[in-house]
Amino acid sequence: MKHDLNGSWNVKRLSDGLHFQGSVPGSVMNDLLENGLTEDPFFRDNEYKAYELFRHDYEYSRNFTINEKTLCSDVISLVCEGIDTLSRIYINDSLLTQTDNMHRTYRVDIKSFLKAGINTIRIILESPVKYIEKAWKERGPVWGVCAKDGYQFIRKAHYMFGWDWGPAIPDCGIWRNIYIESFNVGFIRDVYTRQIHTEGMVTLKFEPTIDIFGQKKAEIQYILHDPDGRQIASVSAPVGEASLKIENPRLWWPAGYGRQDLHSLSVRLLIDGLVVDEREMKIGLRTLTIRREDDQWGQSFTYNINGIDIFAKGANYIPEDNILARCSEQRTRNLLNQAAKANFNSIRVWGGGIYPYDYFYDICDELGLMVWQDFMFACAQYRLDDKDFVESIKCEMRDNMRRLRHHASLALWCGNNEMEWLWMDTQTEGRSREQMDEYLELFEGIMPPVAREEDPDRLYWPASPSSGGNFDAPNDENRGDVHYWDVWHGLKPFTEYRKFFFRFCSEFGFQSFPCLRTVETYTLPEDRNIFSYVMESHQKNGGANGKILYYLSENFRNPKDFESLLYVSQLLQAEAIKYGVEHWRRNRGRCMGSIYWQFNDCWPVASWSSIDSFHRWKALHYFAKRFYSPVMASAEDKGMAVDIHVSNESRFDSEGTLQWKLMDRDGTVHETGEIETMVGMLSSKKVISLDFSELLEGMDVRRITFLWFEYTDSAGNESGSVLLFVPNKYFEYTKPDISIDMRQSEEGIKLDLSAKSLASYVYIDMEDQDAVFSDNFFSLVPGIVKTISVDKKSLKPSGTGRYLPEDFRVMSIFNSY
Repeated sequence: MKHDLNGSWNVKRLSDGLHFQGSVPGSVMNDLLENGLTEDPFFRDNEYKAYELFRHDYEYSRNFTINEKTLCSDVISLVCEGIDTLSRIYINDSLLTQTDNMHRTYRVDIKSFLKAGINTIRIILESPVKYIEKAWKERGPVWGVCAKDGYQFIRKAHYMFGWDWGPAIPDCGIWRNIYIESFNVGFIRDVYTRQIHTEGMVTLKFEPTIDIFGQKKAEIQYILHDPDGRQIASVSAPVGEASLKIENPRLWWPAGYGRQDLHSLSVRLLIDGLVVDEREMKIGLRTLTIRREDDQWGQSFTYNINGIDIFAKGANYIPEDNILARCSEQRTRNLLNQAAKANFNSIRVWGGGIYPYDYFYDICDELGLMVWQDFMFACAQYRLDDKDFVESIKCEMRDNMRRLRHHASLALWCGNNEMEWLWMDTQTEGRSREQMDEYLELFEGIMPPVAREEDPDRLYWPASPSSGGNFDAPNDENRGDVHYWDVWHGLKPFTEYRKFFFRFCSEFGFQSFPCLRTVETYTLPEDRNIFSYVMESHQKNGGANGKILYYLSENFRNPKDFESLLYVSQLLQAEAIKYGVEHWRRNRGRCMGSIYWQFNDCWPVASWSSIDSFHRWKALHYFAKRFYSPVMASAEDKGMAVDIHVSNESRFDSEGTLQWKLMDRDGTVHETGEIETMVGMLSSKKVISLDFSELLEGMDVRRITFLWFEYTDSAGNESGSVLLFVPNKYFEYTKPDISIDMRQSEEGIKLDLSAKSLASYVYIDMEDQDAVFSDNFFSLVPGIVKTISVDKKSLKPSGTGRYLPEDFRVMSIFNSY
């Protein structure tokens, strides 16, 4: 029986006695905001005031009632699924326990603390700011990047102390469910389900963990339903291991490779023939391994699903808000749906945040998004001289692995973010061998046995990036996974990506500003200059606004105003990432993963994200939809020569037609061609090589001439682009005179766009609407009509129930100068 303790609690700030109402699950920051006791921490520079709020201790308290029947239960436990972070928990004014790890689930026996009738629970949340400052003074210094000194000493989401894309708002609270659970006779602690795949058969092996009180006859019943809800198998067995066989199984596939079929598994504990506890879970029948085999280039690093090598397409996920109380299943579903719409099949949960909520993984299962799961360690040195700290890490691992390991989408466990690499890079200066051995002890000594015990069928990878551990060339181009940052941090040109054939690039990125509508949420008009105090307060990567201007000067002309600068920054970001992804997809087989940094934001900010904190798509996300499309045409320019490739990341051969035209900006065609081709499943092919050296002789010609190409498959799917032969800043655009014809129906709106001359990076927007268009930031070529659609469900209703062409705002690069 469960007694829910979520809901309204009384909150008190202990330093001054300030009282207010709180909500659980929730947080101090959220409750202060809801009660009007503090300002929006995301507006202007309010984050700096918000940090000081967490120098205080806070107390959450409430009453609850326990009846005599519950009091007679064999076991009564308080279950705290998430306490952030340092707390003392009292039941009826007696100290029950203390917590020190945000990432753990705490289950504590409370039967002896309870009485029949009204009981009181109090949870005192101690200041995380004072804790890390004291720890730093007493135990530091240790190395770490981005966050406040001392974050390494507390098992709290690191990004809460600031990162190079997020503010320092170290919120605290009862952030996940809290309840009292009582049992008689026995209960199910956990069930681990393993899969053995043979020809036409899957065998499920169940390894339960059961508590039974007294000498009683117990058995466990396992019932499996297929994705349509039909019962297809069941077995009853004494407590212990059991198995089920499924013939001709319906397999789970990542997005783009097949269906995301999920089976329902019911596990029931029966004592003397009566059901006393039950668990329900969704599982996907599939094999999922990381293939690491020596080959002509080094060693592969490839997701292999159901025997097929998959090119990983996705981005890195960070926590969705600095105030976790504002997260919800609906918000996460909306965000992950945007990943699916952009043709992702993968997502990496970065190690400086949180282990996401259960519903995150449920949604990834449903959408076919494979999850690279970091443990929550990032960019820091961790001391192991505190045995309780080490034991807490082991408990954290067990809690989260048992909670998540049944998910079909979960691909691998990774020890940490960037720590092995940083030890071998600039951060090793002044570090001792003893400290490096401490790293090896934690991530290659302590953690791997726990991972093998809890989830032996998944890879434990020691770090990202890594070549396998033990400080053996952790960012090697030819082994393991790589983080590549010379484009951006190293100010290398976009073309630099083409020098590298990474086996799996799990981080690479480029910054941009969010759109004006988002900037307006955290600024006043006088702040809207990228070097203003407020704009730089919403730019956490030192010198990054200057980097954007450097890259802008290399590629585009000086924008005419603030909004145009925001727009052009997004074009830079999109083009940079496109260079890398298209190159690696052209080299499929050698290169097998592209996970860019980063997918989302936790607040409104200039960052590497492709979707901002309001879930507004930047140019990069529209580009991602194109460069992650299952069948993608791309051009590799070589001066005045061009190779056009088609990459087919599907389980079916692709037959289609590649068309190309060498044109002037006004639509005059100089040369044209068409070729029928077939690109095999799960492969990439150079379809044609073109050489325009004679036609493009002279800069004046190149400044008005471009190549248009498009591959259309037998189903009518199109992929293509426009290629310039000079930097965009040198191309002589003329006014494109873009026209729009609009059609609307019950389903949505369609826009037919055309232009009289080449219009690059055409951007469609609507006032006061966050519409997601079928395409955006695209090129309009003279003589070719582009049809764009928007689902009416994504729009707020208009006053008349109809939309007009003037409701849509259209601009191109021409308008930004």
